[in-house]
Amino acid sequence: MIAVVGATAAGKSDLAVELALRLGGEAVNADSMQLYRGMDIGTAKLTPDEMRGVPHHLLDVWDVTETASVAEYQRLSADVIARIRGRGRVPVLVGGSGLYVRAALDHLEFPGTDPAVRARLEEELAHAGSGPLHERLRGLDPAAAEAILPSNGRRIVRALEVIEITGRPFTATLPEHRYRYGSVVQIGLSVPREELDDRIALRVSRMWEAGLVGEVRELEKQGLRGGLTAGRALGYAQVLRFLSGEWTREQAMEDTIRTTRRFARRQESWFRRDPRVQWLPYDAPDLVGRALALVG
Repeated sequence: MIAVVGATAAGKSDLAVELALRLGGEAVNADSMQLYRGMDIGTAKLTPDEMRGVPHHLLDVWDVTETASVAEYQRLSADVIARIRGRGRVPVLVGGSGLYVRAALDHLEFPGTDPAVRARLEEELAHAGSGPLHERLRGLDPAAAEAILPSNGRRIVRALEVIEITGRPFTATLPEHRYRYGSVVQIGLSVPREELDDRIALRVSRMWEAGLVGEVRELEKQGLRGGLTAGRALGYAQVLRFLSGEWTREQAMEDTIRTTRRFARRQESWFRRDPRVQWLPYDAPDLVGRALALVG
């Protein structure tokens, strides 16, 4: 079992394809937004040509109106990984959604939900916005607040719900790092901050040039604006504000770049806390060879 992790725009998908080709593997998506059908340009989903014949799993699973569920993802990923291994092939998990990576790799049980608590928090979110709730979370669980974007109302509500139900910080409900599979190699791609900032800006610019606005227009017809998860995704939320006339094109692009850079720092911080991740420089000329050496 191999996992390729790290911040957005670090080159994870390309390395995962190379490793899968060399090792007889199949890719398993661990990017929460790539689970959504039609969210292609804004999530940097690989095209069929870029997949180079490597089977990719857990892409295009949910409609944009569905709320993401890491517990559901855990069930789906366990089934996919078991089938890949059953074929005698190597699962190559790839993505930057830290909790989804842990859900796929580790013994992880998620606390239940309380409909009354959830409804109360969601009503508060609807009336007050995510900012005050994020500040409350920061006071109760600073580590969780650091990992969750202030704009991600759904995840903030879930963290506060778990705290209220269990009486413990949300991050305390995550057990020690313990793999559910016997042999796992996690490879992290490290990018210097200034270079990563430049790569993110370039990626956002290319997404707009590639037709992100048109993609969002089509998804809006399918209910994207009302999607509790998909409608708040990086890039998509900003384009929706542009389409509604609230922001100019430049404002939407600049906010996407700024917010994505903050998100990338949170990703880096999350994965750096996992001592099992083995880091490699993203631009090493012998990157594939070094990654293969880690796999053994």
